[in-house]
Amino acid sequence: MSHLAVVQTQSESYQLVKEIAGQYFEIPGVKTLSDALKLQLSEFRKIYESDSHKEIKGKLIAPVAADTEIWGAGVTYQRSRDARKEESGVPDVYQLVYEADRPELFFKATARRTVGNGAEVGIREDATASVPEPEVAIAINKFGELIGMSICNDMTSRNIEGENPLYLSQAKIYYGSNSVGPMIRPIWEIVDHTKLDIYAKIERNGSIVWQAETSLKALNRTFEDLIKYLFRCQHFPVGVLLSTGTGIVPPLDISLQSGDVVTITVDQIGTLTNKVTITPLDINERIK
Repeated sequence: MSHLAVVQTQSESYQLVKEIAGQYFEIPGVKTLSDALKLQLSEFRKIYESDSHKEIKGKLIAPVAADTEIWGAGVTYQRSRDARKEESGVPDVYQLVYEADRPELFFKATARRTVGNGAEVGIREDATASVPEPEVAIAINKFGELIGMSICNDMTSRNIEGENPLYLSQAKIYYGSNSVGPMIRPIWEIVDHTKLDIYAKIERNGSIVWQAETSLKALNRTFEDLIKYLFRCQHFPVGVLLSTGTGIVPPLDISLQSGDVVTITVDQIGTLTNKVTITPLDINERIK
């Protein structure tokens, strides 16, 4: 078993490496995830599987490059459709997109707005209800080929989106709203990726306050369909990460609090864990 991992070293901020049993190794001629996603799948796989014994030391971070874009897909599971309809004052829009040929796709984050395993995710100070959205993220090269799978926690201010669907960007795109990781599993190493199980839980003061599970079998869209629409009228010169939507949504009486721990596990891919903190209104002034 191996993974594509990104580590921070003394000389590189986003170095792509091959992870095997907790050790990191150089991928010859490929420095970043963007370098990898500029290659055809067959070409990258050949390089990835070639012998390289040069070990790299560094800190594991989110599996992105400095110029990575992360996009999201919405209402791709029946549970997500039902939850959005419960939350929203205009529920019909979610039913319509669930049944439509065209999926809901939205820009989610840049590398700067993305954290990895073990880092903190945020809930907006001006939100009254916030939830994690456990999702499978897919890494897609510039040619629209699926090269690997990871995990995304698409943090969402559910009351803000529920108030008006046009507030979706504010509900989903803010400082601390996105976590990806811990690594990317190459697609050729995954057995039947359409049937992977997904597990999630929220812990508070050492106790589980919510947990649930689903499966990619319940996804209402295929990866191929989502990729096809994402690449329509778009240009991704360094590839893209797409979070494929959630089939696990906490009930309305569950909302994240500062100090909570969110854990998401996906079969054959790994476990992503993040602690929750408050993103203050004046975060722009606090970051120097």
